[in-house]
Amino acid sequence: MEDMIQKKEGLKFVVVGHVDHGKSTLIGRLLYDTNSLPPDKMEEVKRASEADGSTTEFAFVMDHLEEERKERVTIDTAQIWFRTEKREYVIIDAPGHKQFLKNMITGSSQAEAALLLIDAQEGLREQTHRHAYMLSLLGVKQVMVIINKMDLMDFSQERFNELQDSILKRLGEFGIEPLRVIPISAQMGDNVARASENMSWYDGKTLLDSLDELQAAVKADDGAVRFPVQDIYDQDGEKILVGRMASGTLKKGQEVIFHPCGKTAKIEKIKMFGKDPQQATAGESIGVVLEDGIAMKAMKRGEVACGVDVSPNVGNRLVAQVFWMSGEPCEAGEELELKCATAQVTCQVKKISDRMNSSSLEVIEGAADELRDTEVAKLTLQASDYLCTDAFEVVEETGRFVLMKDGDTVAGGVLH
Repeated sequence: MEDMIQKKEGLKFVVVGHVDHGKSTLIGRLLYDTNSLPPDKMEEVKRASEADGSTTEFAFVMDHLEEERKERVTIDTAQIWFRTEKREYVIIDAPGHKQFLKNMITGSSQAEAALLLIDAQEGLREQTHRHAYMLSLLGVKQVMVIINKMDLMDFSQERFNELQDSILKRLGEFGIEPLRVIPISAQMGDNVARASENMSWYDGKTLLDSLDELQAAVKADDGAVRFPVQDIYDQDGEKILVGRMASGTLKKGQEVIFHPCGKTAKIEKIKMFGKDPQQATAGESIGVVLEDGIAMKAMKRGEVACGVDVSPNVGNRLVAQVFWMSGEPCEAGEELELKCATAQVTCQVKKISDRMNSSSLEVIEGAADELRDTEVAKLTLQASDYLCTDAFEVVEETGRFVLMKDGDTVAGGVLH
């Protein structure tokens, strides 16, 4: 039951921003300044730093990580680890808006915070607006704005103030209030791990000190019980439902109702890797044995164990805010695959309304025949089978979904 092995945790955050605004350089600098690089790479960076007249290119660190990923050595394919004296961190490396949204919407790499990176010279660009919208769509509450490449603007306080005013105004339109706006030079290290002598006018904290002030996500232990069934194991004649707790606290002896099948049952056992606990809480991977063998016969991947006190939405018609991310437009009437938690069904696009530009928030059409790449709209979907869902604000995992076409993820959606 390898799926039940508990992995180490770190505060997860994502770095997003327009192309060439310095994401790779910033990540390389964070790894270097926290001594999180392999010793040989640390020495390589130090030698380059000490060379007369040379400027260390921290972005090459990311190239090294990419090589390790291809060889599947020490770096996870979607996550980069580092630590400060306070705690461990995980940078969710999701290049491009499509990968970012896919990782976030599926919950495979759910960010607890985000750094929105802006080039001090270029200012706000198209992807800046789009990423800000996606952070709002996905409910990322802890956002810090990082104004990078201040060295290219002679560390100008006037330029910083100008950009700060612009981004605060824009984020306000998305309902985001950033925790901090920090001027840095990732290349030179100003205000990353050490206070900048070049920006004495800035009296705020460095980026690393600000990261240490972020709050780790609180498990939704007190929320509605939601346990999506991922698989069913048969061990020594005992049927075990396997999955990860999406929300709430599930207890031994508790009565639950499974949706969409509607069967009720009591929890006979809760199993974890190497443990026999009395309860399980949000985020934990577990196995569950039911007292009722009849209910067990109705179980399959996609069923969701729910508390009898807070009911989910059960139906085959969904209305959701959808972000389209395929070069081939979505057309009214076409069929797609829908994946929500562990459930997967086919669905038909019945209606496209409020088609919107995700960068400007301009409504293009009230009633539309198609939805194009990077656009957002309200979609009415008719599923081939019943689904157990919630509003995203109530339970994130059962309140979001992806749409697929020919095996490729083409959209992400959120239910409200």
